[in-house]
Amino acid sequence: MTGTAALNATARVRQLIDLTERLTASLGVEAEAFEAHRPQDAAASLAGTQDLANAYRRESAQVKADPGTLAAAPAKERAALIRVTQAFEAILTRHSRAIEAARIISEGLVKTIAAEVATQRGNPSAYGASGRANTGDSRAVAFNRTA
Repeated sequence: MTGTAALNATARVRQLIDLTERLTASLGVEAEAFEAHRPQDAAASLAGTQDLANAYRRESAQVKADPGTLAAAPAKERAALIRVTQAFEAILTRHSRAIEAARIISEGLVKTIAAEVATQRGNPSAYGASGRANTGDSRAVAFNRTA
C-alpha cells in the first residue's frame, strides 16, 4: 500500500475511534440518568446523542460496505478501534436495560392510574330511577401499548 493510503486509513480509524468514544460517553451519561431515576436529566443530551448515533450509523455502514478502507491502517490503530467498539457495545447494552426499566415503570404507573380512575367512576347504569338514561362521565382514560 502507498503511504497516502496508510495515512488516509489511519486518519479514518482515528475518526471512527473519536466518534465511538463520544457516542459511548454520551450514552453512559444517559444510562446513569435513567439508572438514577432522573430521565429528565437525559433529555438535555438526547438530540446530541441522536446526532452522534446517526453519524456512527453512517460511518459504520460505509466501513461495512468497503472494509478495505481501514486495511492500510496500522494494527495498533485497528486494535484500538476494536477496543472502543467493545466498550460502546457494553454501554449500549447497559443503556438499553436502563431504558427498558424506565419504560416498564412508566407503563406500570399509567396502568395503575387508569385502574384507579376506573374504580373511582364506578359501574355505569343504563337508566336512573326516573326512567331516563344516566349521564355518563365524559372523561376518557385509555392505555395504548403502541406508544
